[in-house]
Amino acid sequence: MLREYGKDFFQRFHFLLVFTAVLLIFLWPNSNTAVHAQTDSCNSDPSRLISAVFNDSSTLNCKSVWNSFILRYSQKQGNTLSIVLSATYTSGWVGMGFSKDGMMVGSSAMVGWISKDGKAVIKQYFLRGKSASDVIVNQGQLQSTDVTPIVVLNGATIYLAFQLKTASPVTQQQLIFASGSSTPNQYVLTMHEYRTTVLFDFSTEKLFYTGSSSSSSSSNSDKLKVTHGALAIIGWGVLLPIGAVIARYCRQWEPLWFHLHLFFQLMGYTVGVFTVLAGISLYYQIHSNVTAHRDLGIFLLVLGTLQVSAFCLRPNKDAKIRKYWNWYHHWVGRLTLFLAAVNIVLGIELGGAGIVWKVGYGVILSVTLVTVTALESRLRIKG
Repeated sequence: MLREYGKDFFQRFHFLLVFTAVLLIFLWPNSNTAVHAQTDSCNSDPSRLISAVFNDSSTLNCKSVWNSFILRYSQKQGNTLSIVLSATYTSGWVGMGFSKDGMMVGSSAMVGWISKDGKAVIKQYFLRGKSASDVIVNQGQLQSTDVTPIVVLNGATIYLAFQLKTASPVTQQQLIFASGSSTPNQYVLTMHEYRTTVLFDFSTEKLFYTGSSSSSSSSNSDKLKVTHGALAIIGWGVLLPIGAVIARYCRQWEPLWFHLHLFFQLMGYTVGVFTVLAGISLYYQIHSNVTAHRDLGIFLLVLGTLQVSAFCLRPNKDAKIRKYWNWYHHWVGRLTLFLAAVNIVLGIELGGAGIVWKVGYGVILSVTLVTVTALESRLRIKG
């Protein structure tokens, strides 16, 4: 009997492994999609990529300025400002503007892209107005050095490297970072989809966000970010913990507890799936460099899949293997809930959520912990 069950168990477990592998193939970042994890960070050294412009990129200061945009820079004697801007890239263009008042009109920008035939292009533009005809190529107030600016595409990251001559050392400067999804045709820039303005102090590396675009794409990404966060809290932070509490402390409600437990876990898992899908969709829009949060979210989905699928593998109460199944189910469930709480907190922090989000989830987490502590104490006293 045990041998037959063991054979059936491993057949189902093999199916579960295959299902999980297929899930990972569809969700895990790969080299052919925009969700590729080969993004830049300040821990990376782009020396071999930009050596044609800068002989020693290790002397560059580095600052993550916005989403996947990373700014490397240095100022040398002779008032030379060296810039290396990197960002996640799939198509379209990426630009960095210098503004006197934080507005796009009147600013000058360096814009780079990879053409449809694979040619790297970088040009200076003067933003005389808001229409495409007022964005004039090969004009602007930025004075370049004799060093030729370059654009390099490495995996999913594009690098714009250039040098500027300045009248005096640059300290505080209004910078505009923007990107568009359409590749320029005959050097004509399409409307940006994402943009932000920051006040950056090159002498102290202090960064202040002074404004951002209100384009429809940005609005949609903001709504998707809210949806992603709300689903995460509801699914991973509310429904799944309720199901776990019922399973541990409501066994006297036989067999109601089991049906309630199954209902809340299935509902929480379903919401969790939509949470991950919303997160992937959000990444496609903003290409935010949140590798730890993204990978942990996918790992949680795999753990949730294993937990829900464990119902199909649940042996009879009198089976000798039942105690091992219980051990697996209980501890994997606890690990899932713990990591889910960690990832929610991480997501709130990375998303720059306001005090309402922090207080709201703090209350939910506090109520959960107090409830579990009280019920666990009562259970141990009775036991």
